[in-house]
Amino acid sequence: MSKALKGSCIFGQSGGPTSVINASAYGVIRQALNSPAITRVYGAEHGILGVLNDRLFVMDEEDPRELRFLVNTPSSELGSCRYKIAEPEEDDTDYKRILEIFKKYDVRYFFYNGGNDSMDTCNKIDRYMKSVGYECRVIGVPKTIDNDLAGTDHCPGFASAAKYIATSCMETYKDMRVYDTGMVTIIEIMGRNAGWLAASASLATMAGAGPDFIYLPEVDFDMERFLDDVEDAYRENGNVMVAVSEGIHYSDGSFVSEASTSSTDAFGHEQLGGLAVILANAVKLRMDVKVRAIELSLLQRAAAHQASATDIDEAIAAGRTAVDYAVRGETGKMVGIRRDTLNFGYVGEMMSVPLEDVANKEKKVPREWINDTGNFVTKDFIDYVLPLIQGEPDIDYVNSLPRYARLKKVLATSLPEMDD
Repeated sequence: MSKALKGSCIFGQSGGPTSVINASAYGVIRQALNSPAITRVYGAEHGILGVLNDRLFVMDEEDPRELRFLVNTPSSELGSCRYKIAEPEEDDTDYKRILEIFKKYDVRYFFYNGGNDSMDTCNKIDRYMKSVGYECRVIGVPKTIDNDLAGTDHCPGFASAAKYIATSCMETYKDMRVYDTGMVTIIEIMGRNAGWLAASASLATMAGAGPDFIYLPEVDFDMERFLDDVEDAYRENGNVMVAVSEGIHYSDGSFVSEASTSSTDAFGHEQLGGLAVILANAVKLRMDVKVRAIELSLLQRAAAHQASATDIDEAIAAGRTAVDYAVRGETGKMVGIRRDTLNFGYVGEMMSVPLEDVANKEKKVPREWINDTGNFVTKDFIDYVLPLIQGEPDIDYVNSLPRYARLKKVLATSLPEMDD
């Protein structure tokens, strides 16, 4: 164990939100507040931008009861960002500012909650602090509904989104069979380069009310083969449901979505959308039948009411473990989850993963988990995801509506400076 290091900590959230990201926030904040080594706990407003702009909330000032409500509060309660910092060796402007803020508030622990790009930010900050000799322990806390984060069996946020997607598909399946006329329904699901979320629609099919076909970015898309699939199934069943990842692409790498070149985020990722409408129009032209296009959009990452209890528990555990790792001397690491079985049941164990093994890497659905024709997944995928969606959230309600956290968000700059 490394020597004891006393000082304050900063926690920040980055990238797209999830229904359990605030559960990880609670895990970090609560564990940090309980740690004798951590003198004050700050939450960065809008991730790393909050550090750069000196906008830090003092979590010590929050009501413990309100903090507990974070567990079932969706989205990023402290605010998120998509801000790319340069390589420290090329431009150290942001890093000098981060170091200035760290020194101002005696920050010796930095926890960043996010996905691939957020782990890249963590890795860069860790490298810079080491290069200038400032001792600060940097730990990444995993988060992404896309489940494409390397170094971990799965990622907090994914299971709850998967559960919502499967449930929504089941509800849609029942609705599309109300009338005596047939219908083709195309459901567009998030997933730029990895198809974990769309693949989760297979859970609905397993339950007897799901899509006939699932198309993922891991397999090149063929429009004519897709139309043949739909036409054959419609001729046989009279109704067809299709689940499709927003990032499906042709063999030349171009996205099927016409919106693929509309805009990009700070990391250069293309912002996709409109795919379901494109495919629905193609089906309509080929078959002249009733077609409906549905885009689940942001609902996939905000459905805390449909969260997986397993996902919530692991999100909290990832936050707590991040603090434990840092206090015992680790830095430059991310908390990962290792899958194990105990008495033939699922167990998720926390583990430490070097940030350089995670940053800017993508984990995709294994090709062997997709059928030979590329239009559905195999039982291996079902076996992988099913244990992760188990359990219902324990939510507080007021007037039959969920009660979310109401933080005071007291800025550190509004408080008198701490005594040395």
